[in-house]
Amino acid sequence: MTPDQKFARYVRFSLVGFVLVFIYYLLADIFLPVTPQARVYHPVVQISPQISGRVTNVLISNNQSVKAGDVLFYIDQGPYNLAYEQAQLALDDAALQNKRLDTNVKALEAQISAAKAKQHEQKLLKSRGEKLYKQSSISEQELESIRANFESSKSNVAAFEAQLAEAILARGESGEQNLAMRHAANQLAHAALNLSYTQVRALSDGVVANLQLLNGAYAVAGQPLLAIVAKKADLVADFREKSLLHMKPGSLAKVVFDSRPGEVYDAILEAFEPGVSNGQLSANGLLSITETSNRWVRDAQRQRIHLKLVNSKNLIAAMPSGARATVQLLPESTIGHWFGAAQIRFISWLHYIY
Repeated sequence: MTPDQKFARYVRFSLVGFVLVFIYYLLADIFLPVTPQARVYHPVVQISPQISGRVTNVLISNNQSVKAGDVLFYIDQGPYNLAYEQAQLALDDAALQNKRLDTNVKALEAQISAAKAKQHEQKLLKSRGEKLYKQSSISEQELESIRANFESSKSNVAAFEAQLAEAILARGESGEQNLAMRHAANQLAHAALNLSYTQVRALSDGVVANLQLLNGAYAVAGQPLLAIVAKKADLVADFREKSLLHMKPGSLAKVVFDSRPGEVYDAILEAFEPGVSNGQLSANGLLSITETSNRWVRDAQRQRIHLKLVNSKNLIAAMPSGARATVQLLPESTIGHWFGAAQIRFISWLHYIY
C-alpha cells in the first residue's frame, strides 16, 4: 500500500470517526444530557441591625459557627436606655395624671351635690315666695328676685354636670384600658423593643463569612454588616431546554464534584425551576423590549433543575457555597443507564487533570 493510499485510509477513518462522534453527541444531548454548569448553593442570611448606633462589642470571628439566637455584636445602649427611662417616666406621669383627673371628678361630683342642694333650697324659697306674693306679703320685685335665684341654681347644676361629663371624658376608662395609659405603655414597649435590638442576634444556624465588622463602626438600620452562610444546601444544574425533553421529577442522575475527582454520586431530579431571570417582566410602565440577535443560530436557553443526593445527603451541606459539579441525567432504559454511567465515570477521571 502506497503512502498516498495509507493517508487516504487514515482520512476515511477520521471522517467516519468524526461522523460517529457527531451522531453520538446529537443522541447523547437528547437522551444522555450532561452539564458542567452545576453548583452547590447555601442560603446566605445578611445580618442588618434594626436600629442605628455605634458598634461597641463584636463577639464573633470570621468562619465561626453560630446558632440561631446567638448574640453577634452589641450596639451602644446609652441612647436607648435613656429612651426607655423616658418612656417609663411618661407611663408614670400618665398614671399620676389619671389620679389628678379622678380627684377632679370627685370634686365636681361634690360641687354638683352642693349645687343640687342649693337648687332644692331655692325651689322651696320660690314656692314660699309665690304663696307670700299671692297673700300680698312681698312685692313683685322680691318674687322676681327669688325666681331668678332659682333659675341661677338650675344653671349652676347644669354647668357642673357639663364639667363633670368633660372630666369623665378626659379621664377615660379605668385600669389598663385607659387611653393615656395604653399610649404610654405602647411607647414603653417600643422603647424596650429598641433596647433589645442593641443585641444583634443570629436568625439561623450557619457560619460567619467575610467578616469585616470592627468595634467603633457605625451601624445604620437596614444596612447589612455581615453574612451568615446557612448549613442548608441546594444542588442545582443548568441544562439546555431540549436536553430536558425526556426528563421529569424523579429521574435518576449521577453527580461528580470538582473537589472529589473520581467519585460518582447517585442523585434524583427533585424539581424544575419555574423560570429564569430572562423571563421576568417588571411592571415599570415602559413599553416592551424586543430581543435582537445578529447570530443565525441563537444561543440555547438553559433551564435550572434541583437535585438531591440519594445516599450522601450531608455531603453537600459540608461543601462551601459555590462548589462546582458535573451532572449526568440518566434515561429510563438499561442501555442508557450503562452509557450514562460510563460517560460520567470518564468525566470523573478527567477531574484529576483539570
